[in-house]
Amino acid sequence: MKNILVPFGLSENSISISLLQYAIDLAKELGGTIYAVEVFKQLPRSGSLPSVNKTLKEITSSSIQEKLHGLDTKGVEVIALPLEGDLLEAIPKFNLEHSIDLIVLGAEKGDLNDPHFLGETSGSLVKKTEIPVLIVPANYVMKPIKKVLMAVKSGIVKKKNALAPIKEILSTFGAKINLLQVKTTNFLPEDYKLDKDLDEIASSYKSSENATIFQGVLEHLNENHPDLICVFRRKRGFFAKLWEENTVLKKDFESRLPLLVLRGAD
Repeated sequence: MKNILVPFGLSENSISISLLQYAIDLAKELGGTIYAVEVFKQLPRSGSLPSVNKTLKEITSSSIQEKLHGLDTKGVEVIALPLEGDLLEAIPKFNLEHSIDLIVLGAEKGDLNDPHFLGETSGSLVKKTEIPVLIVPANYVMKPIKKVLMAVKSGIVKKKNALAPIKEILSTFGAKINLLQVKTTNFLPEDYKLDKDLDEIASSYKSSENATIFQGVLEHLNENHPDLICVFRRKRGFFAKLWEENTVLKKDFESRLPLLVLRGAD
């Protein structure tokens, strides 16, 4: 994971600075580069407006640089990246040119008055992007990843290189995966089969019967004591509610651990 993208300002509650420090610490371990992103809206191009738009881009770049001031980059290259337009459109365009390996997003603050785990823009990114996403709790401090709890329903992985990010994390940190297969009400016989690559990276395997994959994770969380939770982004999987709404409510899901969401496996 050489190119890691961190969007700024997705909501008033997201903690961009602590999130960026986490991303820097992770990139240090992975040998990656950080792209600190903030979008700006260009004005219609006519007359002297191109110079105005250039100024807007420069102002946005300066705004990012100010946020970077005082951070310990630990020798990691951090690139201020002002992107034009809508974030949900700008990131895929940038990805085509630079092959982003991971997006790091912050969960909403642990404010009892805020019902959201992910805001609308963050939720939309998880829902729509083909780039793996790491969701980090507010103010979470990077620590070595030694144990991963990976929860799946189906053991079938159809998309090429879908497991690449978790494989790199395992290799970098010498981590182990406890694989949990959750048999929900719509579990099919073919779901039993584990993909060869998935079977090879699992240090242990366990199955459970739960109404949802999230409930299975909750049931086995204390037993595993993971440093990271890993799931697939499937249309009818862990984040099924994202296919109904772009936001994720805390009553539906909340994690105090980093959550790695891999590209959809189906």
